[in-house]
Amino acid sequence: MIVIAGTQSGVGKTSVSLALVAAIRRRGYRVQTFKVGPDFLDPSYLGLASGRPCYNLDGWMTDRDYVSRLFARGTENADIAIVEGVMGLFDGASPATLEGSTAEIAHWLKAPVILVANAHGMGRSLAAVVKGYASLEPEVKVAGVIANQCGSERHAAWLSDSLRSSSLPPLVGSIPRNAFPELAHRHLGLMTAHSGNLSGPVLDAFADAFELHGSVENLLQLTQRSPSLQGSSPKRVTFQKPVRIGVAFDAAFHFYYQDLFDEMEMRGCELIRFSPIEDSSLPESLDGLYVGGGYPEEYAEALSANKRMLTDIRQFAASGCPVYAECGGLIYLSRDLERLDGKQYPLVGLLPVTTRMLERKKFLGYVKVSLKESSLWGSEGTTLRGHEFHYSELTGDPTANRDWKAVYRVRRPLSEAVVDEGFQCGRVLASYVHLHLASRPEAVERFITSCGGKL
Repeated sequence: MIVIAGTQSGVGKTSVSLALVAAIRRRGYRVQTFKVGPDFLDPSYLGLASGRPCYNLDGWMTDRDYVSRLFARGTENADIAIVEGVMGLFDGASPATLEGSTAEIAHWLKAPVILVANAHGMGRSLAAVVKGYASLEPEVKVAGVIANQCGSERHAAWLSDSLRSSSLPPLVGSIPRNAFPELAHRHLGLMTAHSGNLSGPVLDAFADAFELHGSVENLLQLTQRSPSLQGSSPKRVTFQKPVRIGVAFDAAFHFYYQDLFDEMEMRGCELIRFSPIEDSSLPESLDGLYVGGGYPEEYAEALSANKRMLTDIRQFAASGCPVYAECGGLIYLSRDLERLDGKQYPLVGLLPVTTRMLERKKFLGYVKVSLKESSLWGSEGTTLRGHEFHYSELTGDPTANRDWKAVYRVRRPLSEAVVDEGFQCGRVLASYVHLHLASRPEAVERFITSCGGKL
């Protein structure tokens, strides 16, 4: 295994990771990818490039044992693991510790780190930068450097000499400016990967660039030096009566953690994907609904026009079956969506308020959630962890309608703010928070039970 980390955000970690995955797969290896942090977008690229689901490794939302266990399970039938970091190597949930950082995951996995730096305009200063990263935390091993945005072969040779003369980790790649294909972006970051924007020829172009300007063989040797890991085996209950959960999954809704799906299926759940955009009705015989995050604002017209689906979801909720929605799903359950151009689109209408898109992000960061009342994920007093990232807001307070309650007490550690959120009415629960639930087996089992699962 190796960890692809950056000196900071925007240095090209994802491009380097994609190129390396594509180049290694060309050699016939089975590559398992991971992404540090709560990101939903980069994993879509890494999963498409590897041909296998990408898993998130998050030291703040979970813990060391869970990370080790998930890594071990994900790599059971893989030859090589590539872990893409988040932000800069040491950036995380704390300014003073490794908590929530790529470095923390590298330390836990005992994995060598390949440091990606933007070398534009740099000479020997790269050595100073690398020395700082390599020496800050002794338990984190920087094993090699990739200089992105190099100006020429001479520039690359200069950078390599500067590292060698200072007895620093070697240069294992020097990527010229514009050598990689450009990846499409939108306001949340990269656009979600699909066969159109990350086709076979595009992946070939990434691999070609790395083959020409990097040392795949040296990196393959590094992957053999990290030890295998095995987390403790969790106890899982077996449900005698399985349940069928409808999962909204299409261009508008696709922000999900793969390990949650795995945990549900290992307990006997049947997950039935459906498209709120294209399907004319809900799948039959469902016991619960899960509407995750995504880009409902980009498909508001199509979502609003699918009247039969909107009616089906309203009727499903009225029948007393559980409906859980987070972030984009919350938007979809609201009365209507007001886009930046001022146009309003009627949506499901369970949540009795309008959601409004904003020019700037409303909130970004980790959150701690404690349940003020029992909900689909636990009883009163249960604590959970998650993440928020959204460019929208509610225009009113759902709890002004006496049928709705705010059952979450959300604490935002960075700002020290505490807000009441997690809007619940009967067995409908909607929130802006993306909870990490796979690491909380009791929460997964609570939801399955809420959907009618019998032990």
